[in-house]
Amino acid sequence: MVESVYCNIIIYIKKNVYISIHKFCKHFFIMNQNTLTIKRDHLFSILEKYGALVVAYSGGVDSSFLLAMAQEALKKNLVAVTASSPVHSEWERQSATTFARQLGVEHIIIHSREMRRREFRSNTKDRCYFCKKYLCEDLLKIAGDRGIAHVAHGANLDDFDDFRPGFDAAREMGITAPLVDAGLTKNDIRMLSKQMNLSTWNTPAMACLATRIPYGTPITPKDLNMVEQAEQVLWGYGFTGCRVRKHGNVARIEVDTGDVQKFLDPEMRSVIVEKLRKIGFFHVALDLEGYRQGSMNRDLAV
Repeated sequence: MVESVYCNIIIYIKKNVYISIHKFCKHFFIMNQNTLTIKRDHLFSILEKYGALVVAYSGGVDSSFLLAMAQEALKKNLVAVTASSPVHSEWERQSATTFARQLGVEHIIIHSREMRRREFRSNTKDRCYFCKKYLCEDLLKIAGDRGIAHVAHGANLDDFDDFRPGFDAAREMGITAPLVDAGLTKNDIRMLSKQMNLSTWNTPAMACLATRIPYGTPITPKDLNMVEQAEQVLWGYGFTGCRVRKHGNVARIEVDTGDVQKFLDPEMRSVIVEKLRKIGFFHVALDLEGYRQGSMNRDLAV
């Protein structure tokens, strides 16, 4: 990141300024590396003290990094648990399975219970609280059966910038957040993951498929499946990190702002519209604001 900024700057400045910028960027890069090393070492120390650990493992950037660090600190005294249900895409589950196998970590897949609970399906603003609570109950049972005293999830500092009632449930249930305790942000985790040669370092941010359904609209397996299929179509055309928000029979598509022109290409647009209509959407709309994390939470402020 520092190097790219540096390259953009030097095009426009004189040689003497270039020398100053070079020294500053080099110093900043060294400081940043030192900070990352300190945070990584602190995380290792936290994990090592657990002795044994169950990790709530989704297969995303954060939980994959946490699992890799826990494996380094705890060796075989580690269990990864992944929830399987209609709110999680099949692609996520497969990615999680592959990564855990590569690490050599024991990996358990459980069928989570949220879709059997009315308080989750009704899709109130506390939906994530109930989902996390049920998952934590399952995680704690697995830990208890194995005599493991600690369960952790992959929350990081940046997650507190959004509405995350699930974190309240995790805290109430005694689930630890080692990445938060070590002071790690999402960017820190990506940089450290890259340094560790983890394949997940640049994986787009993921969230459960229920986040594509507006609050107040009941969550159904059919709607979740439509969203998953639609996002698979977009991923197939290179729109990684996209979201398909389902508003009744309308698909509101969020892509990175840099991909908007690509999406608006007449041939591309025509193909995507045709495929999403086959999935069951009557109308297909592109959100001109682009992808925003937690965009559905805007409804809560109304």
